[in-house]
Amino acid sequence: MSLPKGLADDVARNLVMVAQLIDEDPEKAYGYSRVALRLASRVAAVREAAGFAAYANQKYSEALAEFRAARRMSGGVDLWPVMADCERGLGRPERALAMAGEPEVQKLDKAGQVEMRLVAAGARRDMGQLEAAIVTLQSPELASNAHHPWTARLRYAYADALLAAEREQEAREWFAKALEADKDGVTDASDRLAELDGVEFVDAFDEDDEDEDRADDAAGDREDERDVTDVADEDDITDEDVVIDDEDDDEDDRS
Repeated sequence: MSLPKGLADDVARNLVMVAQLIDEDPEKAYGYSRVALRLASRVAAVREAAGFAAYANQKYSEALAEFRAARRMSGGVDLWPVMADCERGLGRPERALAMAGEPEVQKLDKAGQVEMRLVAAGARRDMGQLEAAIVTLQSPELASNAHHPWTARLRYAYADALLAAEREQEAREWFAKALEADKDGVTDASDRLAELDGVEFVDAFDEDDEDEDRADDAAGDREDERDVTDVADEDDITDEDVVIDDEDDDEDDRS
């Protein structure tokens, strides 16, 4: 569907803001997506962006409705895995598993098929089928030494499932492999490895706060010492000082 130039520009600006904010401020991105939706609800790209913004804010029912609308408009299958994950978010993992077996999966590209595998494994875990989740993730893509945009996440999911199954040594190996492939830092594999190795990180900000607290306590102690000294100085006033004041008063009376 084509839009008049002015309207198209307004919609484009809002979609750009959605893309820029969806990771760092999903709530604000959601607001921009709603504006774009009001302006052009019959554009597939707008419905898709609205779906992802809702998904980022865990509004799974709304996200699923937007993804379905976008799919009807575009006729593509790219949104199939995230639609299945919305089913998981709505507490319907069995529906996600059913979607993993639909013909649409075969039409996905390699990245989409890996994403679908991740969703299916997550659904298995939701249903308490941990060993089945591990088997679901075992695939040629997992075994490959090649690095793709999805490699780190696939290895990480496998490591996490192994750890949940108390296969700690295997989990450590796969967290290390996930870290090796994670050039963009999309996982916390390094933290998980450190945790397994018993390494504890101390937040530098916490140390700074402790230093400031110690400095404040020391300053408070010094202030208390000054207060005590001031009281002591008042106690040092002698009777002679008082007499001198009295003599001054007598001289005033005589005058």
